[in-house]
Amino acid sequence: MIHRLWVIKKDQWKKLSHLRQTFGEINQLRKDLGSQGYDVCIDLSGLFRSGLISGFSRAKIRLGFKESDEGSPMFYTHRIHGSMKIHAIDRYLKLAGFMGCPTDEVAYPFAPYDPSPPIMKTLPERYVVMSPSAGKPANRWPAERFGALAARLERPVVVIASAAEKYIADAVVAASNGNAVSIAGKTRLKELLPVIGKADYFICNDTGPMHIAAALKVPVFAIFGPANPVRTGPYGNIHTVIQKKYPCAPCYAKRPCTEHNFRCMETLSTDDVYNMIQEHTS
Repeated sequence: MIHRLWVIKKDQWKKLSHLRQTFGEINQLRKDLGSQGYDVCIDLSGLFRSGLISGFSRAKIRLGFKESDEGSPMFYTHRIHGSMKIHAIDRYLKLAGFMGCPTDEVAYPFAPYDPSPPIMKTLPERYVVMSPSAGKPANRWPAERFGALAARLERPVVVIASAAEKYIADAVVAASNGNAVSIAGKTRLKELLPVIGKADYFICNDTGPMHIAAALKVPVFAIFGPANPVRTGPYGNIHTVIQKKYPCAPCYAKRPCTEHNFRCMETLSTDDVYNMIQEHTS
């Protein structure tokens, strides 16, 4: 469905040592995008950079959210009120609705994938999936607590993570008293779909695979700390968010509130999570 992919060196562009090269590349991007004759440009990021690219597109219709940050709305021809107090999916649906798309039903049309890849033959017949990583360290519940939780569950646990985060999965397995196995780094995205899809339920931090599980209609137990589950939690009414309620939440990990970490994660015990799972699965 993608006819052309534009690669943007945003991290390199932040370096002063590449300033002259950066100006040249940005100017070339402006010319190239403007020459394509785009009809519509949609900016879901709402940052100055994405707004600038919207302007570069010279599209007749440039859509974005009215409440976006960093001055990006000045590049749009149409500014949609999306609200920051609702789930991101519902927010994006407002923009889709403005374009005339039906929004009464949310569907997740995955690309075709093999429902029984070789990795499935190595897994138990019934199991629970854990995803103990997260994009931000502040959003990670300690791996050792995931492991202690795995040791108490009736079902065997399959731990997923990228190859770079294998050490987190290994820490979970080490603390699981033999009730968890790791397949960290052993699956690509399409192979991960059937692994998650056949799980009894899914336990995770605020992370990408959480949304895969929600899309596959696998019950999710999502552990949240400084992030906001109203905006980025698992979408749907079969899921459970587990979070300590503090007046400061959500703080979006702007700064630690204890010497080492965030108290909303530090004070969430294995018992807290285990009891919530038992309440919703028994």
